[in-house]
Amino acid sequence: MIIKILGSGCRNCVNLEKNTKQALKEMGKEAEIIKVTDIKEIMTYGVMSTPALVIDEKVVSYGKVLKPKDIIKILEEN
Repeated sequence: MIIKILGSGCRNCVNLEKNTKQALKEMGKEAEIIKVTDIKEIMTYGVMSTPALVIDEKVVSYGKVLKPKDIIKILEEN
């Protein structure tokens, strides 16, 4: 599984990455986490507000910092 965090590197982006790592830890799963900060690359996903969470090239959330429990729910569905 490849998880991408899209954003400029702001506090919200950092928090989303932290919460994603926490969710994976709680689930006992591993994934490659990639931070995407290039605005042109972010735009290819059609995301207009960051931070955004992309799982295996599918945008699952944007414009908010998900809590670990919300990320777990999304990961279970994907």
